[in-house]
Amino acid sequence: MARSTIPDRPAPDQIRVDADEIPVDTAALAAWMDETGLPGGDIDLRPLHGGTQNIMVIVSRGGRDYVLRRGPRHLRPQSNAAIAREMTLLSALSSTDVAHPRFVAGTTDTDVLGATFFLMEPVEGFNAADSLPAAYAATPEGREAMGYALVDALAGLAAVDHSAIGLDDFGKPDGFLERQVPRWLAEHERYARTPGYPGGTFPDLDRIAGWLDDNRPAEFRPGLLHGDYHVANVLYDHRTPEVAAIVDWEMATVGDPLLDLGVLLAIWPDDPRQPDLYESALGQAGDLPNRSAIIARYAERSERNLEALDWYTVLASFKLGIILEGTYARSCDGKAPRKVGERLHRYADGLFVRAREIIAGA
Repeated sequence: MARSTIPDRPAPDQIRVDADEIPVDTAALAAWMDETGLPGGDIDLRPLHGGTQNIMVIVSRGGRDYVLRRGPRHLRPQSNAAIAREMTLLSALSSTDVAHPRFVAGTTDTDVLGATFFLMEPVEGFNAADSLPAAYAATPEGREAMGYALVDALAGLAAVDHSAIGLDDFGKPDGFLERQVPRWLAEHERYARTPGYPGGTFPDLDRIAGWLDDNRPAEFRPGLLHGDYHVANVLYDHRTPEVAAIVDWEMATVGDPLLDLGVLLAIWPDDPRQPDLYESALGQAGDLPNRSAIIARYAERSERNLEALDWYTVLASFKLGIILEGTYARSCDGKAPRKVGERLHRYADGLFVRAREIIAGA
């Protein structure tokens, strides 16, 4: 099920707790690691807290640290399949220059830990949606460079030949753009049946959907897309303004990579002195490149046709707005924190405002 990966505030941290507070059977994990040929010894577990709804645990064993990733404590119907897809993708990306957490090992055998899981290498980086600890982030030039680095990493992902790294079956690019509007309309319709959800957030939903159908690009070049690419889903290097890793790949697929650029532009600040739509620490600090500079940077690093970029930005606003509204609907039913739901509800409204503005100027 689609969901938001915007991190909750406050900033992520690492907290040392007793192993029995983490839903990982250390004996079973140790036996599996032994069979996999990883270094032996006692296992130490620490939870890695952040914006993801999946479980992230730092595993220390044999003088080496790993990050274990699995679905939430109470698995959803597609949790194991989503983790398995991430595992497949990260393994394939190991042969590329894309910044990503390096895959170590994993299994779909749920008898080991009760869920599909994998181990990846820790990333030495920070989430600029939450805080700006790097010295370079204190300067306007450093923050501008961070904005360009975000675009560079995205262009690098879009340039990957997915067939060459064995991901021909990772998505269904045929009809990808045609499927988008019906898919997200159906998702929105599902919210209407949520107890306590008042609805009525997007009175022009059908008008925007119609514009998207009427103006859809006739063709595109398939490639890898992250599916939810923004500042909260990358980690920056502590020493230089570069992306250390793109994270949270659970919405990744093979489709039209320009939708990722549309997502970035849908959230990007209108003015370098204004925060971005998701109110990230980086956006609130200001001095990011303006939208025209972001587009020009992507064009320098990509051979893709950007003539229909307004369409991709409207589609991204439409899609993200509906995804974020899902958390608000669940919060109305008591299944998500109400404060978080209301914040994402506000973001969803802002995304539809952006879509309306682009359509009005088209």
